[in-house]
Amino acid sequence: MRASLLTSWKVRFGLGVLGLFVLLAIFGPWINRVLLGVDPRANDIGAIASPPSTAHLLGTTQFGQDVLAQTIAGARGSMLVGVLAAGIGTLIAIAVGVPAGYFGGSVDNALNFLTNLFLVMPVLPLILIVAGYVQGTGMWVIALIIGLFGWSGGARTLRAQALSLSSRDFVLAMRMLGEPHRRLIFCEVLPHLSGWISAMFLHGMIGGVLAEAGLAFLGISDSGSISWGTMIQSAQQQSAVLRGFWWWFVPPGLCIALIGTAATLVNFGVDELSNPKLRLARRSVVARTRRAPRPATAGGETR
Repeated sequence: MRASLLTSWKVRFGLGVLGLFVLLAIFGPWINRVLLGVDPRANDIGAIASPPSTAHLLGTTQFGQDVLAQTIAGARGSMLVGVLAAGIGTLIAIAVGVPAGYFGGSVDNALNFLTNLFLVMPVLPLILIVAGYVQGTGMWVIALIIGLFGWSGGARTLRAQALSLSSRDFVLAMRMLGEPHRRLIFCEVLPHLSGWISAMFLHGMIGGVLAEAGLAFLGISDSGSISWGTMIQSAQQQSAVLRGFWWWFVPPGLCIALIGTAATLVNFGVDELSNPKLRLARRSVVARTRRAPRPATAGGETR
């Protein structure tokens, strides 16, 4: 499966786009400082709300700030929130959902009660309330809040899958041989959940980026930081849509859409390779296509 992972065009395209944004997040300040020579917070008084040109490739904002430099700088904040929130939520979902499904009994009852408690909570209002009351709501705090309140759905899914795997013959046989639970969970159960966990992480990353953009749009974010959400919020405050400044809000919105598309394609590719039913179905379709008779021409010859 690992060898054929990169043969899927969905995975290659998705990983390429995600890798591009990761590189922008890591080397964004260096690109702005060395390659572009532009400070994303600097104001160019001679180019106020100017459209894209040779001097400013993506135009400038109402305050004369370069949109390209801000888009590159905003990749770090948005990707940090998305990856960190997805990592926190995925780890909590694994720590709660897998033991609940594997052990069952009282462990399942306690952990399932915790999952149901977070599952019925209104996540978005809670995030808004907590983020509004926490002092110094920076990117790390936003990611922590999103991750802590966004794990319950994934935990429920992992619990159901672990509950099914714990009753399989190979797990029961290894239990009878005296294998410790720790080895069974990490070496037998979790590898079979790799597709679900990767899909959960990618879904959490998309949700983290969108949640950060939504919180910044509502003004619940660090005003001193630059992210795609703060760019959209600033454009909304200055009525960029009504004034026709499309170059101000389209780049950050397009970056968010590209991350969502790339993560979805990677998820589809991993699911096709990790799910035996989908893999066999794809092979059977290819085999039937190769065995299909070619259409005959008017003279009776086949093409």
